Amino acid sequence: MVRKCFLGCEGTSPLYGLPKAEPSRSRWLDFIFNPIPPTLPSLFLCRLHFTDGCFSNLRLFSNGFAKLLALREDAVPTLCGPMGEDASQHQDCSAHYRPFEHVGCQTDTPQRISTGTQTNSPVGMHSVGIQSARLKSTSVGTQLSMGSLKAHVRSKAMQTQVSPVSADFGTTAHLQDSLLTSTPIKGPGWRPSKRPRLELEEEEESDSSNESHKDPLDSTYNPGDSVLTEETDVSYETQPTPNEAKYIVFESCLKQLLENCPVCKGGCDLQQRRIGTYVAFTQKCLHCSYFRHWESQPMAGNTPIGNLQLSAATYFTGSSFIQLQKVCEAMQLQIFQYDTFRRHVRNYMEPAIVHKWKMDQQHHFQQQLRLGGSVAVGGDMRADSPGHSAKFGSYSLMNLESNTILDIQLVQSNEVGGSYHMEKEGLKRCLDHLEANGFKADYIVTDRHPQIQKYLRERNITQFYDVWHFEKGLSKKLEKASHKEDILKKWLQSIKNHVYWCATSSTTGPEKVAKWTSLLNHLQNVHDHEDPLFPKCLHPERASRDPNKWLQPGSVALHKAEKLLLNKRVLKDVAKLSHHHQTSSLESFHSLILRFAPKNVVFPFMGMLCRLYLASMHHNENASRVQATTSAGQAVYKVVYPKAKMGEGVVKPVKTDPTFNYVHDLMRLLMEVFEDPTSFDEEMKTIPIPPDLSAENTRTPKAELVARHISRFNLEVV
Repeated sequence: MVRKCFLGCEGTSPLYGLPKAEPSRSRWLDFIFNPIPPTLPSLFLCRLHFTDGCFSNLRLFSNGFAKLLALREDAVPTLCGPMGEDASQHQDCSAHYRPFEHVGCQTDTPQRISTGTQTNSPVGMHSVGIQSARLKSTSVGTQLSMGSLKAHVRSKAMQTQVSPVSADFGTTAHLQDSLLTSTPIKGPGWRPSKRPRLELEEEEESDSSNESHKDPLDSTYNPGDSVLTEETDVSYETQPTPNEAKYIVFESCLKQLLENCPVCKGGCDLQQRRIGTYVAFTQKCLHCSYFRHWESQPMAGNTPIGNLQLSAATYFTGSSFIQLQKVCEAMQLQIFQYDTFRRHVRNYMEPAIVHKWKMDQQHHFQQQLRLGGSVAVGGDMRADSPGHSAKFGSYSLMNLESNTILDIQLVQSNEVGGSYHMEKEGLKRCLDHLEANGFKADYIVTDRHPQIQKYLRERNITQFYDVWHFEKGLSKKLEKASHKEDILKKWLQSIKNHVYWCATSSTTGPEKVAKWTSLLNHLQNVHDHEDPLFPKCLHPERASRDPNKWLQPGSVALHKAEKLLLNKRVLKDVAKLSHHHQTSSLESFHSLILRFAPKNVVFPFMGMLCRLYLASMHHNENASRVQATTSAGQAVYKVVYPKAKMGEGVVKPVKTDPTFNYVHDLMRLLMEVFEDPTSFDEEMKTIPIPPDLSAENTRTPKAELVARHISRFNLEVV
């Protein structure tokens, strides 16, 4: 027997049978008959007589995730579809039936009839192009069943698509296998409307006066009215935010939450799909055909947001993914593979880091230009490995007045013909960048690298030497010379202190030299000097109780001290010691880089550059930290015992805790890069990446190397 629509529609599918339950059955009959005949034939209506709101899985059907449309239990036909070949448009038939009112319900909604409106089916449906009047109604009260609210939880950042189907209609909603994919359930151009979120608090659940929760044992309780559907479900937050809280959930707890049907309390068939930290469940009831698709985190295209944010948090904080993967494997915490992490880094995180660093750098430049075009800078290079075998050399240029990194340049050894020339090239690039942005170096404080001295002299830039670098080199020579001279060894610490005093108490080079040369007289207990710039020692005159502590004229110890302290190069370097700023903050920054780019890890060029940018952003944000104080307002100090002090304690001030606002800014910028990476990719292309060190050499095929491999311990005995 071929079933057809009772109102004469041809070629329409699917068909829906007359419901058995009241009041929907009475409303169907009022729509079809006037009056209702005593004997009812077999009644079937097609989909053209129902509005879009009558279907519970319209959106799933529109996007191809459901084979058949499923009617709601309270669905009522209100549209007259084509009744034959001559019919060209639908007619409003909402006035053919009497409104039905639940017993004891005081939330009747007003009905409005709008005529002459154009209604089109949603995306993915067959557009009928007809004019109709539709019954306008609003949903009052909650549509959650008590069974689904039995746990005190907050629904947050969860995506659910639920579609209950009543068996009385004779139809079953099928979920295609493509439902369990990483692509969100939405059609082209479709955007979910914002609906109020439901956040259950304990005081809300314990409120017995809330009339929106119906007792399941009440006579007016209808399970179909309390099921979450796609059109009237509780909206969950689908837009991910970096500040949103995340939790570790066990798989058994998730299955316990989803194994029972919230409608009939029966058992459900669960299908699971995992992508890294993302997991999705398809819940399908074996009794009432209820099904739901639940995702543990939002999706952006084919990428789970949790996977992307975990990769970003690992990279932006300078952590190691390999170590993170070991931690997750130790506790069986599901995580994605290293290849996925590298893809996230290459496509999204490195463009975000480069963009933010350039924006921050321009902001620093603009601030400095307001204060003046000249600036005192300090420069130094850091190699990625000790000795002359370094592959990378990063030259940092710091504003010594604000203690912030102005620029950092990464140089690969094959760009300049060897690791020895990397420091000069890095400084050249930094100074060129500053001049391109309208800056001029007032003076620069560096170490005593010979190439740097010649280059700055040719560029007419005033150069000063860092006192610590000078004192370090001189101390090594003095310690070597004092091995057999105990009397000279007693003066080592005083000579070190004299270096700093000469630099900080003088403003001109000749004055520094005059104070420095007076040291040799002081070692012989002579405190009046011939140089008019420093004619006499400034310390008070004291009678010596131990005349043996002074160096005697003509002694071997005095000869060694004179040879080292009055050396021609030493005197030349003393005149150029920095009397104001030093590069100690720059050395601290280089030790900070170890947290982001350890020397025992090999990084590619772009990976090394981005980690240097991260270290620079961290340093600039925390450069002006103040000393921590107690609740009583007292400054906090700590005692450390450095190896160089031979057990002597050193007091250091304790600063306030560092901040990581740059990480939060990068997490927000990450989503912008993810949505539109085009402009960020263009910015990445402006960075020249040198070829790898082994690219210029011919590589022997692996098969040939394996064939030639012979272990020296497996040689045949001759």
